[in-house]
Amino acid sequence: MTEPARSRRPLELAVLLGIAGLVLVADQVSKALVVANVAVGQRVDVVGDLLQIWHAQNSGAAFSLFQNGMPLFLVVSAVALGLVAYFARTLHGRSPWFFFILGLVLGGTLGNLTDRLAHQGIVTDFISFGFGDVRFATFNIADSALVVGIALIIGTMWFLDRSSAAGDARRSSGETREADASGAAAPRSGDGPAAGAAG
Repeated sequence: MTEPARSRRPLELAVLLGIAGLVLVADQVSKALVVANVAVGQRVDVVGDLLQIWHAQNSGAAFSLFQNGMPLFLVVSAVALGLVAYFARTLHGRSPWFFFILGLVLGGTLGNLTDRLAHQGIVTDFISFGFGDVRFATFNIADSALVVGIALIIGTMWFLDRSSAAGDARRSSGETREADASGAAAPRSGDGPAAGAAG
């Protein structure tokens, strides 16, 4: 590992752990406030009925999917944590942006994992969007961080693939122009002093 690369490691870890910590604290504090102040099943309008605090106890995955799958979710959480550790190592030396994204995923994973371990597999959800009875599944800050993090990973990979393809195309075009220029500059058969003398 080179000295410049080694010097970037503290910044990378600070971004990764700092973002993860902020997400985890925001998630756990918001859930505690909801549990302490809003009864299970109770709804509180925030922006009319477009945005509500709706206290729900979720034994499933993000957005109330796959109910009562505690063993599966523990395995998925362990895999997610392993992937974060893997990418934090392999992306060493890259832009801090990658570690920001990993921090969102890590914080979201830890937020819901903390709930599952502390409350027998139950996660507190409370953010609800919709109109009347037509509503999106309730979720929490950890869910939001996970979804945003995954979306940013997909978007970043797409952008990098596009940039790489564009770079390859530019290099190929440049090599073609250089080859054409070299061909044009090369003397043609019959040119030069010998041809002049023959004439």
